[in-house]
Amino acid sequence: MKLPLLLAACFAVCSFAAAADPARIAPAEAAKLVAAGKAVLVDCREPSEWAESGVAAPAVLLPKSNFDGDRKAWTEFLAKNKGKQVILYCRSGNRSGTVAAALAQEGVATANAGSFKDWSGAGLPTRKVEAKK
Repeated sequence: MKLPLLLAACFAVCSFAAAADPARIAPAEAAKLVAAGKAVLVDCREPSEWAESGVAAPAVLLPKSNFDGDRKAWTEFLAKNKGKQVILYCRSGNRSGTVAAALAQEGVATANAGSFKDWSGAGLPTRKVEAKK
């Protein structure tokens, strides 16, 4: 009697963990979806990182720190892009994965494109960003 209950609990935990892990997407595929108007690309690094390395050319710049705090800019962005997939990237893929998982739990279609290095390494267009003074 205890074994079926234990198996059910284990299945529930494993299912939740899988659901919380956002899909990974290759930068080239992300670029295609953005170009087709089916998705939007978000760089969730911080402004100093944007200025240091540049950003993906089509990226909307929304730092994770704003997602964790005052989400006004994120809320406006999500409302404006309702129905589109939100594809995120950061420096390593960790922060973008965290934000993608949180958005997915709110019902937003998301994917994690990994890092800015992945994007630029794929030969995809980038742009410079001025440091805020």
